Amino acid sequence: MSSYETRTVNLSLLERDALRLRWIQVALIIGVLVISPVLVMLLPNQLRMLVMVLPVGFIGFFVLLKWPQLGFLALTTAGMLLISTVPVIGFAALMYIVLTFVWLFKMIALDKELKFVSAPSVTAVLYFAILVILSLSIGQLPWFPVRGAPIVTQIGGSLIYLCSFMAFLLTANLIRDIRWLKWMVYTFLFFAGAFAFLSLVPFGRRFIRSFYSIRATSGSLFWVWTTCMSLSMALFNRKLPIWGRLLCGAVCGAILYFGILVNRQWVSGWVPPVVAVVALVWIGAPKAAIPLSVAAGAGIVSQWSIVYGLVAGDNEYSTISRLDAWRVMFEIINVNPLLGVGPSNYYFYTPLFNILGFYVEFNSHNNYIDLLAQTGYLGLLFFFWVVFAIWQQGYKLLKIVPRGGFAHAFIVASLAGLVASVFAGMLGDWVIPFYYNIGITGLRASGLAWMFWGALVAIEQIYLAGNPID
Repeated sequence: MSSYETRTVNLSLLERDALRLRWIQVALIIGVLVISPVLVMLLPNQLRMLVMVLPVGFIGFFVLLKWPQLGFLALTTAGMLLISTVPVIGFAALMYIVLTFVWLFKMIALDKELKFVSAPSVTAVLYFAILVILSLSIGQLPWFPVRGAPIVTQIGGSLIYLCSFMAFLLTANLIRDIRWLKWMVYTFLFFAGAFAFLSLVPFGRRFIRSFYSIRATSGSLFWVWTTCMSLSMALFNRKLPIWGRLLCGAVCGAILYFGILVNRQWVSGWVPPVVAVVALVWIGAPKAAIPLSVAAGAGIVSQWSIVYGLVAGDNEYSTISRLDAWRVMFEIINVNPLLGVGPSNYYFYTPLFNILGFYVEFNSHNNYIDLLAQTGYLGLLFFFWVVFAIWQQGYKLLKIVPRGGFAHAFIVASLAGLVASVFAGMLGDWVIPFYYNIGITGLRASGLAWMFWGALVAIEQIYLAGNPID
């Protein structure tokens, strides 16, 4: 048989396989649509709702198999809204799990190859995931004379870590067209901008309570990424129309105005965004950063009493209680400093110790203390390995990606967001939520950071493949 005939046979086999797969998909969808109404009539009431949503879920699976990037759009749009409420596990965690399943299914069943994109940050995230699973196993040991968290909540605490890593890996591996990333960013800014503008008017706040998820908008990283993405697009994306840049600048101004002047008692809502602004100027326009920083420093010194009142004031008791909580936390951490006492467990060990005269359950309100308690010093080391690898990735891209376009503005925003997110971790469990505080539903806000960081890897792959990035 000639080489031409061989290629023809191979091509016909591929076409036949594709046609067979398409017919299987159609048959399965029709089967589900036909069987579902019958099951609804036969099954008890408790199971009918599950069967009713089965056809939607089944069709959604094949849609995501074809266009998994639509899942990212759902996370940056519906993820902010009340309509996407999912009991127990939360919408964001469910979407990350579903997208991961679809991605793995496609690699194993269709591509016949299990392959991750090669990048130092991807390696760091994968090793961190292995460490979290190891810490879950370690958490089953009796570290104290009381029981730790129930196994369900230990798994839930581990899932928060793993879903964060899924968010990173999914965008790193699945985005191969800059248009999908643009849609992610601009849809996010549309809904975040609507929130920012509505928050400035009384009737708008009622609208927010009716339509926006508090788990999304009350996360510090929601405010951080709204600030740095909108400001970076306004300042550095010169290919954006002037009205678009002005609108992005207005979104940044609105979110900062509300945080600093209206909602200033919530430090996590405005201090990390201010850090994001400073970092963004230093990263994107270092020549302008020096005079601006000097002017800002002079303004802070001249108005020190006002600034101190904003930072301290009503937060004084919170500071004292946090410091005493950290003292107790280190007594728990010292039991197993290398790997910690396992996800979620420390919450049940805190009543063994005195905090300001009380023996109560509490959490540390600090991502790094949480990391030490749950995954030990090794977990903290792995976290900063991930942070360093992401920074290195972004900084390398900053040097090779042409300035003045979307990709350049996105990279600047991502690096500024990294700095501000790491800072926000000092004020609460904002980067990796703790199960018994912000909880797994907090992934609606924290997952934004991990998706955008993973997109840095995607931009590098798009650039190296010679595809347009603007």
